[in-house]
Amino acid sequence: MILSADELAGNAAVERAIGEQPVWPRMGADPGRMYRLGIMGGTFDPIHNGHLVTAQQALDDLDLDLVLFMPAGSPAFKQDREVSSPEDRFAMTLLATADNPLFVASRLEIDREGVTYTVDTLEELHRRYPKNVELYFITGADAIIDIISWHNAERIAEIATLVGATRPGYDLAWAKAAIEGSGIPFDVRYLEVPALAISSSYLRNRTHSGQSIRYLTKDSVIGYIQKHGLYREARA
Repeated sequence: MILSADELAGNAAVERAIGEQPVWPRMGADPGRMYRLGIMGGTFDPIHNGHLVTAQQALDDLDLDLVLFMPAGSPAFKQDREVSSPEDRFAMTLLATADNPLFVASRLEIDREGVTYTVDTLEELHRRYPKNVELYFITGADAIIDIISWHNAERIAEIATLVGATRPGYDLAWAKAAIEGSGIPFDVRYLEVPALAISSSYLRNRTHSGQSIRYLTKDSVIGYIQKHGLYREARA
């Protein structure tokens, strides 16, 4: 879907994108083949090009059929931090992914009440899709180190393959040692992604300081941030 310049910052773009999004992407229809569904979890506050490049590389390198972008509702690991509203984060995710037919923004986590746990999301996807749909949970290699302490990490290992995205030159030894020492049989694939030098906090700080974030995220996301006055206040 190509958005006009007049729509980049407005709710019309969001409404159009919502209208084209399937509630649950259809997968697994052919019982004679295996499908691979990527799940890109994150706060997406805001979503940026590093997220998009990572998802595209996972599609290409791991032969995924689709990537679900899953903005966290009330993320367990950020209960003590200020986070933009779920609706704003979902809208930005929707705008950023609208022009790629293999990217789908999902409301699953933001519509769930209470604290958001990754295992609950994966369980829901595991329940909804047939057994010939494999789940690939995409996150940063830094998070791979922490995942062994996540809520019900053993179940995560049972129902999903982990994909750890790293920047060039990142030392994976610590992450690999943490996974191996956990005693949990995680299946982890690692991707080297040059664009991972970008971070959401960097975009928030630049916006707060009045600096441009052009070329760091989609123009439609920039327009949304400007229209809705996001990130004007400093955050801890």
